[in-house]
Amino acid sequence: LRDAPAPSLYPRLAAVTTTTKMAAGSSNYWEDLRKQARQLENELDLKLISFSKLCTSYSHSNAREGRRDGYSSDTTPLLNGSTQDRMFETMAVEIEQLLTKLTGVNDKMAEYSSTPGSASVNAALMHTLQRHRDILQDYTHEFHKTKANFLAIREREDLLGSVRKDIESYKSSSGVNNRRTELFLNRSEE
Repeated sequence: LRDAPAPSLYPRLAAVTTTTKMAAGSSNYWEDLRKQARQLENELDLKLISFSKLCTSYSHSNAREGRRDGYSSDTTPLLNGSTQDRMFETMAVEIEQLLTKLTGVNDKMAEYSSTPGSASVNAALMHTLQRHRDILQDYTHEFHKTKANFLAIREREDLLGSVRKDIESYKSSSGVNNRRTELFLNRSEE
């Protein structure tokens, strides 16, 4: 009778075993969420680098298109403005979708870290969660900044292109008028 554990310990032991199993299962859930977050962060990083390069090349290619002097066919851009605009829109949508997915994963991680069973490791979970939130915030900020810069460059290029057309139009029309005036003066002098 002395060697047998007290009957009240069995329910506690069962509860500890159940909690341990739940923790192991939820640990896998947490790890799956972290893996998803890291995968999305890596995809976003690559997309943002490509997006930034596209936006940078837009201003350079439009500057070359605006000047027709001194550029050989080797230095003309491979993509014209409308192709780059379509690529910009496509990449922007893809990045926004990835940011939305990452926000969802971060929300699930926050939900998990606030569950009662995770209190023992809550500090580590909160630190990891905060790190993923910071990364999301950085990527979101970088995306919006790059997008705004691109739109500003495109607007500037459109304005400059319009002014160039107006100047060319004026030069060509005033050149014709000058030639007519010159011909008229020559005939008058004869």
